[in-house]
Formats: sequence, C-alpha cells, structure tokens
Amino acid sequence: MSAATVPSRTTPGTVRRFSWRSVPPVAFLTISAIYFLMPLWWLVVSSTKSNSSLQNSNGFWFHAPQILENLQRTFTYDGGMFPRWVLNSILYSGAAALIGTLLAVSAGYVLGKFAFRGKGLVFGATLAGVLVPNALLTIPLYFVASAVGLINSPWAVIIPTCVSPFGVYLARIYTEQSIPDELLEAARMDGAGELRIFFTMGLRILAPATVTIFLFVFVSSWNNFLLPLMMLNAEELKPVTLGLYGWQTYRGAASYDIVLTGALVAIIPMAILFFTLQRQLRTGLAAGSVKG
Repeated sequence: MSAATVPSRTTPGTVRRFSWRSVPPVAFLTISAIYFLMPLWWLVVSSTKSNSSLQNSNGFWFHAPQILENLQRTFTYDGGMFPRWVLNSILYSGAAALIGTLLAVSAGYVLGKFAFRGKGLVFGATLAGVLVPNALLTIPLYFVASAVGLINSPWAVIIPTCVSPFGVYLARIYTEQSIPDELLEAARMDGAGELRIFFTMGLRILAPATVTIFLFVFVSSWNNFLLPLMMLNAEELKPVTLGLYGWQTYRGAASYDIVLTGALVAIIPMAILFFTLQRQLRTGLAAGSVKG
C-alpha cells in the first residue's frame, strides 16, 4: 500500500498528505457551494444596477453600480412602505418564533418526561403533521380565520405559524437524553413544583434545542408567502415577501431594481440572526441527530 493511500491522523500544525480519494468529494462540495451561492451573487450584482442595466448587461457582473440610489428609492418608494414591511416581518416572525418555541419545548418536555395514556398516539399525530405541506392547510386556515374574524389581522399570520411539529419532535428527543429522571425526582423531593422545575431547570438544559427550534420557526415564518397572501389585504400589514411581490406584480419592469434591492436588504436580518446563533444551532442539531 502506497504512502498516498494510507489513512493517517493529523495533528494541528502538520501538513495533510494529498490523496486522490479526496478529489471527488472536494470537487462535489465545491460545485455544490457554487450552485447554492450563485443566486445570492446574482442578487448582490443585480441590486446595484438600474432597470436598463438589468436588461442590457451581464447578469453576473457589475455595470454602472448605483446601490445608494437603489437603496434610497427602495426605502422611499410608494410612501416609504418598505421599512414598514420589514418591521412587520420581524414582528410576525419574532412573535411566532417566541410563542412557537415555548409551545414546542413544553410539549416535547411533557412527551419526554411524563407517562400518560395516549402518549404514543399524540406523538404519532404530531409526527404526521411534519408530512403535511403547509400549502394544503392554507385554505382551511383561511375559513377558520374568517369564521372568527381574524382576516386582515396580524394574528391570522402569527397563530398558524406558531405550530411546529418538528420542534416538538426535536424537543422530545433532546429532553429524553439530556434531562435525567434523578434530577427531576431530586427537585420534587425538595418541594419544587412541575412548572418551577420546567422553567428553572428544564429550559436551561434544553437551551441548544430551544435556539434551534426558534431559528426554524423564525425562518419558516419569515419565508411564508401563501398564508399572508390569503389573510392580509391592507398594505401596511403586509410582510416584506408579500410587499415585494406586489411591487413586482403591479408595477412591472419599472420596479425591478427596487424589488431586487429590497430582496437583498430583506436577507440582512436573517443573516444577522443566523450568524449570532450559529454555535447554538450546530449544538442543537448535532445533539438531536446523535441522540435521536
């Protein structure tokens, strides 16, 4: 066996030997990274162009950049609705993520640490919810919201997006593996109630899973489009996804530059949140995948 094919452990500061076996996976990962980053690069380049440059120049390279003019137009166009839409998205996604995370972690904690009749049926029904596409539930949710008078209200968007079956699944797995029964028994013997144990001990231990669920619910709510389209009519209540869609649909080619600039700006809150919580996200996903 040649030296190039012998697997060897490397320590920090040592140079890893070249192996032809590493070429296919590295090439595959490089192509995958280019494939996923290409749309983002196109968006960054396009958001710096005017409408005429968008039609007459290379889509993947800069031409007469005017990002400041585009930003000024985006934030002042249509009476300055874009900042309002961004704030609406932050409000809807933040509220849905906070409420949804608390519900998912609470449900997962109960399913993981308490025995009761029908527990398996409840968990199975929760897992079945993962398999149902959200689009199929939009029409029934519209009729329910209409019946209770929530149409054209922020709650018509926030309440449905609070539900996260995957969050319940992840919280149950993490609860079963991370919170020992002996710790709960010791707290009960010291006189602590179940709510106190959950809020003072359970949530702290479940912090990595909590952050992961929060990010999943926040991203799902931020990218939601069909539900706000059905529920909201007023311009001042729309999230940024629906607002930009309205510009692109009703204003046509004259608004392409501000739509693309607005789409780029709308990514910034998500990027800040992801890079701020990425360590906890990795911990939660790794723990859930190993312990599941």
